[in-house]
Amino acid sequence: MSLKAQTIQILPAPEVKFPSVTDSNSPAIWKGGQLILFNAMGTPFRSHGSDQFNLGGTTQVNFGPGQPTPLWIEAAWVDSDGTIFAWYHHEPPGLCPGTSLTAPKIGALISHDGGLSFQDLGFVLVSGEPINCKAENGYFAGGNGDFDVLLDGSKTYFYFFFSNYGGDLASQGVAVARMPFASRSSPVGALTKYYKNGFTEPGLGGKVTPIYPAKVGWASAQVDAFWGPSIHWNTALKKYVMLLNHACCGPYWPQEGVYMSISPDLAPSHWQAPTKILSGVGWYPQVLGEGANQTDRRAGARSRLYVYGDSKWELVVSP
Repeated sequence: MSLKAQTIQILPAPEVKFPSVTDSNSPAIWKGGQLILFNAMGTPFRSHGSDQFNLGGTTQVNFGPGQPTPLWIEAAWVDSDGTIFAWYHHEPPGLCPGTSLTAPKIGALISHDGGLSFQDLGFVLVSGEPINCKAENGYFAGGNGDFDVLLDGSKTYFYFFFSNYGGDLASQGVAVARMPFASRSSPVGALTKYYKNGFTEPGLGGKVTPIYPAKVGWASAQVDAFWGPSIHWNTALKKYVMLLNHACCGPYWPQEGVYMSISPDLAPSHWQAPTKILSGVGWYPQVLGEGANQTDRRAGARSRLYVYGDSKWELVVSP
């Protein structure tokens, strides 16, 4: 298939599975010559190994007292001194009595021991829209969650691409926020959301203008929307690649397909219209690059494509 001048191939490959249960994006980092991977199903686990095909030593991640639960670590970054910064999706319980509906928030973490344990730095992205306990999508009554984080090439900003589940239809969809790189140790209040052509709204509360607006909103049982972006810099294309879930068109988010978009940079206005690359698979598409020091954030011409922690494919790209 062609994606506006780029050639994209999805090729069958011997099956590889993540070593722990997976229900979100699963970030990977390199530290001390080891690949470290985080998986979560409400409780994060850490695995490590020489590469993605030889991961083991799986242990539950430890947190300090008072850490919000359940949570999913969905993005991570390692500083030159070995400090790991990570960001999590949290689903607070009990928001809509008599239902299981929740409204996610996005928080920040820091680790000084290679990701064996983390300290909470607080919430950084929270919806300003009211909770809708009559929402019929089956899971969420609003909130900001299901996201990815990338640092731009100049190391000026971390960009957060997240799913906005509340508010009027025009504000629902895949939205963007950013945080100065220098604020990574003190992130609360440092994020701004993209709204009406600029990063002008606060991360805590704040309005959004999505880059991929929902066609049918999340309050409906017939929701039709993209969500859960996973993004990497592709060294072969010299462009950013975004993978997306597409929920359509019934309750409990039936996965209509996996979609891909490409952009020369992380600016919200430069992403192409998404193109379908897979049908009949589950949620949470992402890649792990096969080259040296490649991860879910950086991949080359060939990478393993995972969906729900299971890879049966290679993603092969060429300019």
